[in-house]
Amino acid sequence: MSSKLAITIDGVHYPNPFVIGSGPPSTNAKIIKKAFAAGWGGVVAKTVALTSTEVSNVQPRYGKLRSPSKDNVGFQNIELISDATMEDWEDWFKEVKDAYPDRVLVGSIMESYDKGRWQEVAGRCLAAGCDSLELNFSCPHGHPETGMGAAMGQNPAMCEEVTAWVVEVAGGKPVWAKMTPNITDITAPARAARAGGATGVSAINTILACIGINLKTLKPQPTVEGHSTFGGYSYLAVKPIALRMVAEIAQALPGYSISGIGGVTCANDAIEHMLVGANNVQSCTGPMLQGFDMVQEMIDGTLAFMDQHGFDKVEDMVGASLPYFTTHHHLVELQAEKRAKREAAKAEKAGQANKKMIRSDTEWGTGDVREEAAALVSNE
Repeated sequence: MSSKLAITIDGVHYPNPFVIGSGPPSTNAKIIKKAFAAGWGGVVAKTVALTSTEVSNVQPRYGKLRSPSKDNVGFQNIELISDATMEDWEDWFKEVKDAYPDRVLVGSIMESYDKGRWQEVAGRCLAAGCDSLELNFSCPHGHPETGMGAAMGQNPAMCEEVTAWVVEVAGGKPVWAKMTPNITDITAPARAARAGGATGVSAINTILACIGINLKTLKPQPTVEGHSTFGGYSYLAVKPIALRMVAEIAQALPGYSISGIGGVTCANDAIEHMLVGANNVQSCTGPMLQGFDMVQEMIDGTLAFMDQHGFDKVEDMVGASLPYFTTHHHLVELQAEKRAKREAAKAEKAGQANKKMIRSDTEWGTGDVREEAAALVSNE
């Protein structure tokens, strides 16, 4: 693995900036080790809560959005956080870190609005070997019904308070808050997380959506016992929204650490996230649909891009496209300036041509005779 891709973020060294996002591809030690074996630089484990937190998943729980050519462009899930016990996760964290001590293992945590519970799950994850924590303030389905997940992320004051609870027991380890896109201004909870002591944010989690309706049965999908619920939408189709929100956070909080998420299917997608301000990039639905080996194309493609543009390290391209974002009003001004310069240049050229044109025989010979003759030709 090329050292050119290595990056240190908030004191944690990543061999490359490509990270498995929290979800099915990080749901136990066995699958996390498969991700690391394939070459991923980090893994955010599936979100864990204390064992007494009830988690009941349903089947089926996924739905795909396909283009007319049958390509997968969108993906929806109504899956909840891990249904494994906290004790299982403590064993799994230790197993993974023993096997891959040089890779970054991030504990994703979620709890009810209770300081003791948040601090306990945080402390136990770190004690079991996690290098840092990601606070799940953003799961859009199921958990918000009980005041968890996106219900917290949509409340900046709560986001700040809970972040501070976790930072208090983190012992200096990085704490990142995962942002919900299901909000008018994503910079509000990002600012709140920073005020609470978070060293960075992850953005974005999935977008609350309905993947579609079965036109034969009239039932929404994915259908469970004839019914459904709105769920988290992801994969390539959400990338434009994710890029906008990552850029908004980067613009609002210059220099603040960001883990970019949303629509990452290949090297180009990952590069775009970094260009708008992400320090590293997560993908969850990508490996679910394409397999863990997709990271090799991401590695090769990013290295080729860096060589093409003369970037010596990942940090060099983080935020490199941000200076080119502006307001629509400014775009109008820029075009007006360009038109004015073009018209001025045309007028100057016409003036020079008129100035050169011979108007009497006494003017011949003041310049190059060929230019004087050419100035009098109507179809030159």
